[in-house]
Amino acid sequence: MATDDTEENSSGASAINYDESLAVTREIYWVGFMEAGGRLRCNPYLLIDGRGDDVILFDPGSIPDFPKIMRKVIDLIPPQSITGIVVSHQDPDVCGNLAVIEDIVENPDLKIYAHLNTIRLIAHLGLAGSLLDVAEIDYRLTLSSGRVLEFIPMLYLHSPGAIATYDSQSKSLFSGDVFGAIGSDNDLFSKTNFPQNMDSFHQAYMPSNKVLRPAMEKLSGMQIDRILPQHGAVLEGDDVAVAIEHLRTLPCGVDLAEG
Repeated sequence: MATDDTEENSSGASAINYDESLAVTREIYWVGFMEAGGRLRCNPYLLIDGRGDDVILFDPGSIPDFPKIMRKVIDLIPPQSITGIVVSHQDPDVCGNLAVIEDIVENPDLKIYAHLNTIRLIAHLGLAGSLLDVAEIDYRLTLSSGRVLEFIPMLYLHSPGAIATYDSQSKSLFSGDVFGAIGSDNDLFSKTNFPQNMDSFHQAYMPSNKVLRPAMEKLSGMQIDRILPQHGAVLEGDDVAVAIEHLRTLPCGVDLAEG
């Protein structure tokens, strides 16, 4: 994690300033915000490809979140620089502000990438731009620099059109709802009660371990340095393998009802 957005707290330790965008890597930024009261926090991310002309926004968030999210985006780049938006699934907390984002970006070449099962639903948001089914590009987006984003089907976790996105250059996985967590700890990099802090979210929103396990087994064979989920904390280093193994065996959804 970059340290440009930190300040010293009263004890002299480094504290994160969540009023600003946060650099997760040199090219990936968290542009969400923290809110008191325990509301489910959403994590939009911005990828600024330093070797090319592409800027990709991942899961831009909800209508209530829009002003704070867009302010952080504008602090980093002109909105017109955004060339693509990746939507992991159709939930309103993930992409409810898409039409407003489009109006601000004003880029006629803007592409919105999603699975067809998601496109069928977000089309009802009144979008003007180009909706592109990731299957039409063979689940791979090659940016102008040659950087490759791989779209990984995570179907029924928890949406029939859910996808994750793997950035091969930084070895980062934008995981959507998978690996999400609910908690009162407002820390984007918190390890409090990890990995059990992921349990309640997955048990409530994921359909079953029968669906979750194959996805975890697929991810376990990939080289992933960090996971950037839509909810909860960013996972890095050894925590990646710990999280994958923990969810691989976690009963959830109908498993609990049947049990």
